[in-house]
Amino acid sequence: MKALITEKFDEEKLNKLRSLGYDIIVEKEDDVKFSENIKDIEVLSCFAVFQSLDISLLKNLKFIQLFSAGINQVPLDLIRDRGILLANNRGGYSIPISEWIVLKILEMVKKSREFYENQHKKEWKVNTRLSEIYGKTIGFIGTGDIAKEGAKRIKSFGTTVLGLNTTGRDVEHFDKCYKTENIKEMVSMCDVVVVSMPYTDKTYHLINKDVIGSMKDGVYIVNISRGNIINEQDLILGLKEGKIGGAALDVFEEEPLKKESPLWDMKNVIITPHNSWVSEMVKERRFYIVYENFKRYISGEKIINLVDLNKGY
Repeated sequence: MKALITEKFDEEKLNKLRSLGYDIIVEKEDDVKFSENIKDIEVLSCFAVFQSLDISLLKNLKFIQLFSAGINQVPLDLIRDRGILLANNRGGYSIPISEWIVLKILEMVKKSREFYENQHKKEWKVNTRLSEIYGKTIGFIGTGDIAKEGAKRIKSFGTTVLGLNTTGRDVEHFDKCYKTENIKEMVSMCDVVVVSMPYTDKTYHLINKDVIGSMKDGVYIVNISRGNIINEQDLILGLKEGKIGGAALDVFEEEPLKKESPLWDMKNVIITPHNSWVSEMVKERRFYIVYENFKRYISGEKIINLVDLNKGY
């Protein structure tokens, strides 16, 4: 069975995949285009080759294993019509991203940026305006794997942790969860709001001027999901007016973030280049899901992290 992989795993790992019964083709993600060499592949494992590679030409394609947790880059209508199985890497980035969430909350509350700037200027300047996160309320917009890992960690600081999901169902590590339709009620109680839900047509600009207006004055916002879930212009306005006390942003409506964006120059904004998922263990976890699902697929067993194409996640 022929499989195309766009990750350069070492030979030992590639041989483990071959031992399952696969003829493995490895190509760089950015270089993948339709060719005679890949036209008859049955399995594809990648991040987002769908702009350069027209998968409708891959007549034998039956299973796609994504390296990413998000699926907004995938032509869902096409794979739904073709009956192609789609699995993501849900949970593969939860630990580094959850650590990043805690780090950025602490950096904003403890005003680390000011100390770094003073260090650079060699200024010994005591700051008496610091806060604690103990006793604060942290709200997660989305209660998936990343949010659960984040909630577990931030809860250990003595916080109350709220969650928002479609049905308001109870989720481990959350003190209480609310339905998506009750988002204003939930965010009105939060000192920190973490955006951690998948991007879909329904979540586009879910966080907008109206929702921001329901938040506490001086609220902190963290976004590790997708930039389009927050209306960026409404966010910028909230930051300028002081409604939002600070924001730690790893994702943006347009990436890379344009140099003319006012976010770059805001003292109450921390910017990272979609980097929160990175750690030395990410590639190991990525290989685990690829190996496990390649094994399950060729054996006809149930796939891990199979995406519900009707729900879009």
